[in-house]
Amino acid sequence: VPVIIGKDGVEKIINVNLVGTFNVLKLVAEKMIENQPDDDNFRGVIINTASIAAFDGQIGQAAYSASKGGIVSLTLPLAREFARYGVRVCTIAPGLFETPMMSGLPEKAYQALVDSTLFPKRLGHPKEFAKLVANSKVHVIKNCGHMIVLEKAFEMREKIVESNYGHNPETWKQFADLGWLAVPFSEENGGFNFGPIELAVIFEEFGKALVAEPYLANVVMSGSVLESSSNELAKQTISQIIDGTTQVSVAFSEANNGYNFHDIETSVDDGKLNGVKTVVLNASFANSFLVYARNGDKPVIYLVDAKAAGVSVNSFSTVDGQNCGDVTFENVDVGESLIISHENDASQAINAMLDLANLCICAEAVGGMTASYLKTVQYTKEREQFGQPISNFQVLQHKMVDMFIEAEVSKSLLFKAMLQLDGKDDEASKTISGLKAQIGKSSRQVGQAAVQLHGGMGVSDEMSIGHYLKRFTVIDALFGNRNYHLNNFSNL
Repeated sequence: VPVIIGKDGVEKIINVNLVGTFNVLKLVAEKMIENQPDDDNFRGVIINTASIAAFDGQIGQAAYSASKGGIVSLTLPLAREFARYGVRVCTIAPGLFETPMMSGLPEKAYQALVDSTLFPKRLGHPKEFAKLVANSKVHVIKNCGHMIVLEKAFEMREKIVESNYGHNPETWKQFADLGWLAVPFSEENGGFNFGPIELAVIFEEFGKALVAEPYLANVVMSGSVLESSSNELAKQTISQIIDGTTQVSVAFSEANNGYNFHDIETSVDDGKLNGVKTVVLNASFANSFLVYARNGDKPVIYLVDAKAAGVSVNSFSTVDGQNCGDVTFENVDVGESLIISHENDASQAINAMLDLANLCICAEAVGGMTASYLKTVQYTKEREQFGQPISNFQVLQHKMVDMFIEAEVSKSLLFKAMLQLDGKDDEASKTISGLKAQIGKSSRQVGQAAVQLHGGMGVSDEMSIGHYLKRFTVIDALFGNRNYHLNNFSNL
């Protein structure tokens, strides 16, 4: 076996990267906890630098990857340790960035690194790294133990979509460890008691990064229905969602009801549940289903085990790669102990869930539109034709201005909707329908323009631009499309 690297070399790399980081972090923390706290008891944030090599090390990077992996591993324990003092700890794992060392490489070696990137075809700029550091400092959602991975996020999403698993279990566990799964739940149920505003912030970031994890199905939709119930079973299920040990999907939609989700044929007779629910998000991986059915002439929501006798799932993927399924219930035993809510409480819980879910996916679309616009502007600055960047052409400038306007109009309406929903305004449902209609129009316009300005590359699976458009298409269809919500807005 050849000696790849000597013992002294390993120790030096570990000492510089890992031990050195720990020592500096320790000294900084000792001073930081002496700061005067603000209203949130916040005293400061420590942002470490790891590397993408911690997750995707290459040949010859054994010691380097180990040292950077150590930094990643110490992030969450230190975040938990320093949280009591009001100090946040985050870590950024950058990919290939323009540094003095990189600039000093031979031209062929440097170009090989550039060629290995997906998009844009260049190394990262130090200013971009600095902006992320500044953003992490002020962004409260990027809380203790947050790991920000640059460069590989889209590749990770591609692997998830190709696997047909719907999400990455390790990422889902990290969501639980960071407390993200507890965001909208009340303190009584073990949550942080946040609401529509905080969820909108999270989903806007999800939209920018094309996050594939089933946060909508589990935390927003199922969480909303369970949170509205005082049932002990609901509280137990919320606790399991928060710690990431169970996944729950709401089965409420049926075929041919024209988005009238209260027009349901699934029914319970003599304790037997029968019916078919369509387009159930994350159906293949749900441990339980919240089933909206009728018992006689009264609406009821039952919590049904996905493995119960008579439950079957026909799984499929949507155009954006998300997991869905049609769920059939055939003579499934359901007793009163499985009732989460009933009568008016059940129908109101579904309405509240739809308002919150629509708000969240609209925020996701706003994030996606922002990312599409910025990526397109950046691409046109780098793509040259006739001896100059195509961003110099006025027609393209006008199109990108239109993209910007559509994204900003949608964002403004999103702010109004989330504030009204958070304040329990009577006009909230109407505003959300208006927002959903606007998103249906704006996201399609922005997505199509982004693809057009990228040319043939825009529809390739290797670039994120086409994936944004696919996601916009699904968001428009979810919980009522543009035409439905436009009519709904007019009638409310």
